[in-house]
Amino acid sequence: MKTALITGASSGIGKETAKALAEEGYNLIICGRREGRLNELKETLSKKVDVLTLSFDVRDKEEVFKKIENLPPDFSNIDILINNAGNAHGLETIQDGSIEDWDAMIDINVKGLLYVSKAVIPGMIERKSGHIINIGSTAGKEVYPNGNVYCASKHAVDAINQGMRIDLNGKGIRVGAINPGLVETEFSDVRFKGDKEKAKKVYQGFKALQPEDIADIIRFVVTRPYHVNIADLIVMCTSQATSTIVDKN
Repeated sequence: MKTALITGASSGIGKETAKALAEEGYNLIICGRREGRLNELKETLSKKVDVLTLSFDVRDKEEVFKKIENLPPDFSNIDILINNAGNAHGLETIQDGSIEDWDAMIDINVKGLLYVSKAVIPGMIERKSGHIINIGSTAGKEVYPNGNVYCASKHAVDAINQGMRIDLNGKGIRVGAINPGLVETEFSDVRFKGDKEKAKKVYQGFKALQPEDIADIIRFVVTRPYHVNIADLIVMCTSQATSTIVDKN
């Protein structure tokens, strides 16, 4: 039985990915900051597979390594790592941006991904087997107005994904990225600091991607024959052409 570790599993893409992989029979290590939500998900998915919850903030380097290095034996061999944890904070010009928002995006989207990967990769190298999927964004492929630091953080994920694939070549480890466009999750709630009306308007007038759509793609990626590696995939809803060009009614 294979084991998948998913960060940011308490909501959105991470939560739906956990459900999708449970359907495929993967045991799960679901990670996030909101322990209550993780426990609810565990209760549901434990009817199908073995589930372990790890409550930590990916920004906390010491906690990341402590939790992952002390996994119970039944969960210690991680076959699949889904680096999903990430956030956007604010939508301002560079001159009006908040340093606190910048720190949050760089610490979560970039450093957090690196911390979790650093903790998991040695075991994969030792076993000469593993699969890492980094959840990027179309914001990592282009830059849009007021997206400055968020786009920079996702461009970093794109670069890390490519560098990781090069460095792990020959180690038996698959590395790839899924880069979604507009997905209707709590993403905009966080970006707009809980302003639900403003967040809701982002997805009005068109059919955005749903977290289940991305989870289904991840399911496809991890179930390919081992010699097949989906190295870099961009997915947008039909109404979206770029980050800023969206056909709305």
